[in-house]
Amino acid sequence: MGWIENDPLISLEQLFALLTKKEVVHVFGLSRDKAAARKIEMLDALQRDAQEYRLFSRWYTGSDDALYEVRLNHLCDRIRLMFFGNLHQDWSEFILSDLGVFKYEKVTFLPTSRAFHSRQDVDDYLHLHNCRERFYREEALEDIEHEIYAVTCENSWLQRRRNKLLFQIAQRYEQFEDWASAVRIYKQSSYPGRRIRIIRILEKNAHFASAMEMAELAETAPESETEVLHLKRIMPRLRRKLSQPVSPSPVRMQVPPRLDLKLPQPDASYSIEKLVRDYVDQTSPNATVHYVENSLVNSLFGLLCWDAIFIAIPGAFFHPFHTGPTDLHSADFYSRRSMQFKACLSQLESEQYKQTIRENFKQKAGIQSPFVTWQILTDTLLEQALSCLPAVHMAKWFERILLDIRSNRAGFPDLIQFWPQEGRYQMIEVKGPGDRLQDNQNRWLDYCMAHDMPVAVCYVQWENTGE
Repeated sequence: MGWIENDPLISLEQLFALLTKKEVVHVFGLSRDKAAARKIEMLDALQRDAQEYRLFSRWYTGSDDALYEVRLNHLCDRIRLMFFGNLHQDWSEFILSDLGVFKYEKVTFLPTSRAFHSRQDVDDYLHLHNCRERFYREEALEDIEHEIYAVTCENSWLQRRRNKLLFQIAQRYEQFEDWASAVRIYKQSSYPGRRIRIIRILEKNAHFASAMEMAELAETAPESETEVLHLKRIMPRLRRKLSQPVSPSPVRMQVPPRLDLKLPQPDASYSIEKLVRDYVDQTSPNATVHYVENSLVNSLFGLLCWDAIFIAIPGAFFHPFHTGPTDLHSADFYSRRSMQFKACLSQLESEQYKQTIRENFKQKAGIQSPFVTWQILTDTLLEQALSCLPAVHMAKWFERILLDIRSNRAGFPDLIQFWPQEGRYQMIEVKGPGDRLQDNQNRWLDYCMAHDMPVAVCYVQWENTGE
């Protein structure tokens, strides 16, 4: 049938990949001094005289081994792609699932629940995948760009892949300081962040009026909190360049409480966050401290909203091995499930949310989720969280996560401190010597303080070092 070829033509390099060092010495009759070399050195020496392809049986005469080559890998990859909707998962998923290594939520697939709806969708994916592979191999950007433009993509999630690749190519042009090409390609992409990139390029090249015009347009309809923050930094600079009046920078309404510690410097295997956790835990009676970073709040959100996250809607799930919906980072992720999320979040108005979280913690234990980190979520941590975190605070956190999942699921403080007997908590961000707060951390700190949530920033210096 032509699926497998017996005794194919192979190169010397392919032969070396198949044979052991002992077999190489035997096949080529290498002398004792040459046989002492490493296998890669043998290959380098032999390649000077053996560049042609030969049948395996001609390379390894007298061997009882047989070599077969699968000739339909391209078809196998296409079938695998059609099943998984991607090329990073493979058939080992079946084995790992059967063995219980990975557990997946069982979702009822709809007749319309499939990654691709036509042969053209599959062809477009493979074409874009090839373009991305060429980009990673650092082939000529112009050639890759033209290949991408040849694909129009009627499929919405393929359009997102196309836009992301264009964004990456524009970034590469920026690295080369080819500003015109970068701007041209950014304009062809709708990937988040491309508008700020264009404004920055215009500013860098002293096109201040054009940069201001685009910034003012962005200000009227920002795509995210991240873009708002960038605009607040860029626009005063542009106004100064254009000799326009600059409003004084708004004073931060609240500054998080500051903790200053001097601690012995740990070895490289022990993180500064764990060092602070241990210190605060030892010096705080009636309190416990956990190193959770983004894990705890996201896990509580994932457990409460499990049914909304894993609801079977068209295009969200199309095989049994999804860790989460395929449109998780899409702009319409929430709107497509708004009724389900509202039903889940409404439980925070009563004690029902605790029962739902506890039930899902037991029933869904170990099942792959884009939000729940099972490794950190112990019974003790969960019960302390449910007894010490006010429902109104959880509601605010969850609402903000849903506004921009990609950006807002990160940036939470490193530590959380519970006083179970008093039913209260505090979140602590840890910063080592020379470290500073990142944008997403500042946004979460500001948000928490605006809603009267107890947060603090701990700045650590090492004893006897001046750092």
